Amino acid sequence: MNEQAARQGAIIVRKASPEDVAGLARVHVQSWRETYRGQFPDAVLDAPDFADRRERMWTRVLSGAAGAASVAVAELDGRVVGLAWAGPAQGDDAPCDWQLYTLYLLAAHQGSGAGQRLIDAVLEDRASVLWVADPNPRAQAFYRRNGFVPDGATQGERPREIRMVRAGR
Repeated sequence: MNEQAARQGAIIVRKASPEDVAGLARVHVQSWRETYRGQFPDAVLDAPDFADRRERMWTRVLSGAAGAASVAVAELDGRVVGLAWAGPAQGDDAPCDWQLYTLYLLAAHQGSGAGQRLIDAVLEDRASVLWVADPNPRAQAFYRRNGFVPDGATQGERPREIRMVRAGR
């Protein structure tokens, strides 16, 4: 746990609930801005409706309208600081049945151990696939430590993403 988290209290990882929608949207938007500035156009990251669109998305996810899903939040002092979302793998060529769609932790809380607890909460020991921006060396190293390896598949251009896969544990 980093020094800031130790001073403020412990980060709690728990299942997300509909009451978390605003916090999920806030973390999603802030994390994108912290992580993808320079990779995504500023117009996307600074769009006035970005947070509103993310609130609608998280409302659909938590209501089950987006299909089966496992969503966890990392919370510090009652405020969402991270999130993870996984569910059935997407795409006809998915190499396994479960996919990590999203894992974001505010930059101030990276290195606290919360990211590990989030990924464990939504993936458990399942064989899983994910797509990660390339370059994103910190995220890719984190996924490698969790047993993921690139399988050679790529998608997109800005940012380019690589697919990583891990066998069940």
